[in-house]
Amino acid sequence: MPVPWDLLISTAGGVTATIVGVVAGGVVGRHSQNRKWLQESRTAAYERFLQAFGAIEMEHREAFLEQRRPAAEWGPFNAAIQSLSLVASREAADEAERLCEVIEDFTILFHGRQPTDLEELRPFHTALHEGHLRFVNAARRSLDGSQERLARALGGPSPWRGVESFYARGGEAEPKNQPSPVQSPRHP
Repeated sequence: MPVPWDLLISTAGGVTATIVGVVAGGVVGRHSQNRKWLQESRTAAYERFLQAFGAIEMEHREAFLEQRRPAAEWGPFNAAIQSLSLVASREAADEAERLCEVIEDFTILFHGRQPTDLEELRPFHTALHEGHLRFVNAARRSLDGSQERLARALGGPSPWRGVESFYARGGEAEPKNQPSPVQSPRHP
């Protein structure tokens, strides 16, 4: 009996197409799962970093305004930075590093003395405010490149006018059980 080559070729073609389809589907599915995992991991790391940054920034600002040494909890902040280093985009990691440098400089301001000069606070506050916005925008772009840049961030360091108004009233520290006058509703 003669070999039906056209049947054999079409069967072999069908088997080959099926195998290629299964392999390609597996690769595409795995790539999609990896992207989803990275997106979710980045979002969680960015959130943890912003929360830890907010706690450190608020403690330092309140310590400055209340004329006391900061009692910052560095463990959560350092853990958030390490989580960020695993998944952050290069741009977001660079902005986080710049923000950490400003926080370190602000912390050094308190070493061995209690700063009380408002003009001494202004460059740190400005750098924290601008660095926070740059980080937020970098994080947003890494999560979705179509996100628009924000002109100002929600949360983070309060506007400088809040700090100035505190000092315009005499700059006396509030009792510990009262909210700070520079604490806006955006801060927990």
